[in-house]
Amino acid sequence: MAVSASFFVANHSFPPFLKAPRISNPCSTKLFFLRASVSNSEDCEESKVVKKAEDGWKIDFSSGEKPSTPLLDTIDYPFHMDNLSTQDLEQLASELRADIVYSVAKTGGHLSSSLGVVELSVALHHVFNTPEDKIIWDVGHQAYPHKILTGRRSRMHTIRKTSGLAGFPKRDESVYDAFGAGHSSTSISAGLGMAVARDLLGKSNHVISVIGDGAMTAGQAYEAMNNAGFLDSNLIVILNDNKQVSLPTATLDGPATPVGALSSTLTKLQASTKFRKLHEAAKGITKQIDGQTHQVAAKVDEYARGMISASGSTLFEELGLYYIGPVDGHSIEDLVTIFQNVKAMPAPGPVLIHIITEKGKGYPPAEAAADKMHGVVKFDVKSGQQFKLKSSTLSYTQYFAESLIKEAEVDTKIVAIHAAMGGGTGLNYFQKRFPDRCFDVGIAEQHAVTFAAGLATEGLKPFCAIYSSFLQRGYDQVVHDVDLQKLPVRFAMDRAGLVGADGPTHCGAFDITYMACLPNMVVMAPSDEAELMHMVATAAAIDDRPSCFRFPRGNGIGTVLPPNNKGIALEIGKGRILMEGNRVAIMGYGSIVQQCAEAASMLRTQDISVTVADARFCKPLDTNLIRQLAKEHEILITVEEGSIGGFGSHVSHFLSSTGILDGPLKLRAMVLPDRYIDHGSPQDQIQEAGLSSNHIAATVLSMLGKPKEALQEFK
Repeated sequence: MAVSASFFVANHSFPPFLKAPRISNPCSTKLFFLRASVSNSEDCEESKVVKKAEDGWKIDFSSGEKPSTPLLDTIDYPFHMDNLSTQDLEQLASELRADIVYSVAKTGGHLSSSLGVVELSVALHHVFNTPEDKIIWDVGHQAYPHKILTGRRSRMHTIRKTSGLAGFPKRDESVYDAFGAGHSSTSISAGLGMAVARDLLGKSNHVISVIGDGAMTAGQAYEAMNNAGFLDSNLIVILNDNKQVSLPTATLDGPATPVGALSSTLTKLQASTKFRKLHEAAKGITKQIDGQTHQVAAKVDEYARGMISASGSTLFEELGLYYIGPVDGHSIEDLVTIFQNVKAMPAPGPVLIHIITEKGKGYPPAEAAADKMHGVVKFDVKSGQQFKLKSSTLSYTQYFAESLIKEAEVDTKIVAIHAAMGGGTGLNYFQKRFPDRCFDVGIAEQHAVTFAAGLATEGLKPFCAIYSSFLQRGYDQVVHDVDLQKLPVRFAMDRAGLVGADGPTHCGAFDITYMACLPNMVVMAPSDEAELMHMVATAAAIDDRPSCFRFPRGNGIGTVLPPNNKGIALEIGKGRILMEGNRVAIMGYGSIVQQCAEAASMLRTQDISVTVADARFCKPLDTNLIRQLAKEHEILITVEEGSIGGFGSHVSHFLSSTGILDGPLKLRAMVLPDRYIDHGSPQDQIQEAGLSSNHIAATVLSMLGKPKEALQEFK
């Protein structure tokens, strides 16, 4: 490889946690910057080089071999980008895009959202002084380029793996991660808080909130913008409008305004210091005249920029944000120019920069895919073909969707609601079958819950399908709008329990606790896919109060399904015994029942016969079954993949309030530990949580007073 060198004077202070490199020549105050390039004399093939074409940098993915990345190889931290030219930054962006594709191809993860913000990431880290300047990524799955540019490139092969990098920004992972954002629509609120704190502390750093058009559909984003306009603190909001987020929702009506040379020129004009100063001066002068004149001048300014940019700008202006855009989000030159101008403004107040990007940009298979290859498993770079593991069973999500469709076929009052998660909840299948009875409300869980409540008041049977961790965002509505009024809304809570690679932001740890404490709620959990279908039928039949059921991420166990995938309504509050034993009873709630059964099989090898019960219901409890188990056994163990305060707490409250615990019964509750469990494989997570079949068996042996030698087999 031929290496050329150029000199530049460093004008960037090093972050406090990094030591400035020692310069071998004490007489020199310049840092040596290496620019690597591949010459034709090299033994590397042309196809393995990121090449400059007339219409931009091109990456040839047809060979399947990762191209050289000579410029990216010199970038360890953002300050290494300070003195790069526009052409250098464009080359860096192309190399970064190739690096992401080949990296994610080996690990799986969120691909297309990160490809869409490559130029944005490069421009932000070139212009702003991170980590002193704060960048918040919302939602965080678009932060792969950010991670690579902030010292984590060498660990990208560990992303979403046990003890590896998180799939989202994580404050304790890097000082460059200003705020964690596994859920959406929080960046403007957090950014405004940081901006106000900066002002109170007398600092002068910049705060940038990058928010997607899907995340902008949530009410919190508008609440934050409204408050930002009132407080008038300096805050930069970047609206990343790709018209195809994780699911197809957007805040702006119609297609994006085409971005071309004229639009680029106008956005540079709008972002210039002169234009801003003129705008501020006009406001200052008109405020000194009568109110009517001020209103006229404000309208002229508002509609003038509306004509030269986008009509949607008036919405942001009404909220008090200065609107710039739309901007080509894949033009390094435009982005850098605008960011530099906005950065140089002495007191801009809140500014919203509207950029247009393409999800999956630069990787043809992603650009062509219906879902833009949003979330992928390992794949072949040449074709984009994913190496999906074949399974003899479907996912719990698909079983839920199939069952709900069967119920809706015989009951025209059944409707379905999701919060921008048609694919994730399986309701895309329902949508195809019943397009007029399925409602995508956007990333707006609060609205989804109350919307469902309104449907219920008119006699419809709404199924509100929301991930367990996402329903947390609409909890007040669950309490006040649904449970208090005893409205028969049915909550289908997917991703209950541990969720593997997505980690603690998506872990459904708390739903048993937060739903079972509500006076009118029926709370269920299936032990397998057949039980899930029965619980869908049960929820459809409950029409005098709200109900909910939780089910895990992953595939079913292969149990026999009900005929035609149509469940049969269960008797409310009745569990079942799966195995008969003596001395010890294990009562599982939800899919963890499978681990309980495995533990019982392991214990049989030591001549210990255990009763295993499937609780089915947390509320109302099957008190007769619990009394029976307590009466006929010395030991009762409850097991659930949820936090403290859930099923085990309800069982223990019943046993104590009825005086049963005053007797000889030994009671133990096995729950998730009182801490957040990091991302990793499901097997590693269940082991860390202490809820594997080994842990259950070891708990039984310990309570029976078996020697340590007997415990070793199950550790």
